[in-house]
Amino acid sequence: MKKLFFLAAVALMFASSCNNQNKTAQVAAEPEPVVEQTSALYDITVKDIDGSNVSLANYKGKVLLIVNVASKCGLTPQYEGLEALYLKYKDQGFEILAFPCNQFLGQEPSTNEEIHSFCSLNYNVTFPMFDKIDVNGENESPLYTYLKEQAPFKGYPEGTEEFAAMLDEIHQKTGTGFDQGDAIRWNFGKFLVSKDGKTILRFEPMVTPDMLEEAIQEMLK
Repeated sequence: MKKLFFLAAVALMFASSCNNQNKTAQVAAEPEPVVEQTSALYDITVKDIDGSNVSLANYKGKVLLIVNVASKCGLTPQYEGLEALYLKYKDQGFEILAFPCNQFLGQEPSTNEEIHSFCSLNYNVTFPMFDKIDVNGENESPLYTYLKEQAPFKGYPEGTEEFAAMLDEIHQKTGTGFDQGDAIRWNFGKFLVSKDGKTILRFEPMVTPDMLEEAIQEMLK
């Protein structure tokens, strides 16, 4: 009888051990939670117009319109349309980041302080302004290297052939090479970035701010 009790106890211990091993195996087999990768855009740091470092991670969760701007360009009045967009959508999570650039016929020769004053006095600009940068070439901002990689040049918009030909002719005559590859073609090129930084749409300079409204609304949903 004692032997039977002993065998029964051993059997129970064995069964319990197997159950525990199975539970351990089940736990070990469960997949690790997937951590969604964030956009490399947010690893980039830029300088604002006052020279302070700004991490683009500050703009996570916002729809961004990134624009290279100039004060002495035929397209400079686009500042007015940009400000109108900003005022209309800023409370819905929309930001405009403006980067002055002097690479297009020297149309932004001013200092940061002068640029800021010009934009405030002439166009009542209230969206963030940043340090003057290069958007093409060996000294181009890492931000623009990234933007061009993610949203390559796909041609000029239909109906802008005359303007496009003029830009290409300027670049060919001056030898900039900005009519080639994914280069930014002129002042007021635009990149629209989704809330998670993973979708980037490129719009050429002749696409006016009001023409972007539908795309902005879609990204704000």
